[in-house]
Amino acid sequence: MNLKKTIFIVPNLLTAASLCCGVFAILQCAASEVVGDDIYNSALLLFYAFLFDLFDGRVARLTRTQSAFGVEFDSLADLVSFGVAPAVIAWRWSLESAGVVGTVVASLYVLGGAIRLARFNVAAHSVVKKSKPGKYMLGLPIPMAAAFIVAFIVAARAMEDGEWPWLTFHGFTVNGVACPMLAPFMLVLAVLMVSTVKFRSFKDFKFKTPFAAFVMSCTLLVSAVLWIWYSPAYILIGLLLMYVTMGFIEGIYLLITGQSRAEPVPSTPSVPPPPAD
Repeated sequence: MNLKKTIFIVPNLLTAASLCCGVFAILQCAASEVVGDDIYNSALLLFYAFLFDLFDGRVARLTRTQSAFGVEFDSLADLVSFGVAPAVIAWRWSLESAGVVGTVVASLYVLGGAIRLARFNVAAHSVVKKSKPGKYMLGLPIPMAAAFIVAFIVAARAMEDGEWPWLTFHGFTVNGVACPMLAPFMLVLAVLMVSTVKFRSFKDFKFKTPFAAFVMSCTLLVSAVLWIWYSPAYILIGLLLMYVTMGFIEGIYLLITGQSRAEPVPSTPSVPPPPAD
């Protein structure tokens, strides 16, 4: 048994598990009649997909099994699990009531995710392999965008869809068509994914630094405020909003001070193919 080939399979198995979670989530919402539990279970499947996706690249770097195949496979899996699946879930949960408007919004979200991943792949094949992953990622990572939708659904279930306007099926009217509040938020996520804003990857995160202390302090503060004054169901939403806000604040600060952030390096850079015989 070739141990090297076996190790090479491990990160790809994690990617495959993430992909399967996305497919199962879509199938969970594919029935003609979908109840609240189906939506919630689909959201939980995306949470597991996120966990698998979180570890596949790290396992590849740890075992030194990064490959061009891994980059492509991971992006295809991400498009299904964090692009198509969240759009389908959001459409069945809320956007379906908006008719064509909801369909267009869901499609634009998937399009934004596809462009984000395509841009990532181009960068992955054009950079020189480095020993350390980059500190920043260009545009909002598609798993983070999907995490917002999961966070809304989980919070809505915990708060019984009635205690925060953003978590309800209701919204506003555009030319006589009901438009859920989730619709503009998904458009913002699509724009953030294709934007040139650089968000922290935290792949180089070290706990014994001032920045780490600042991040941990903000995380604990936001979590405590939401837990005490609102509900634990809002904590994930609050942390995600903090992550996005941090990207804009850091970008503005560095722009004012004349500094620049290094170009992002893909987490799983490609390995040049062997020369032809």
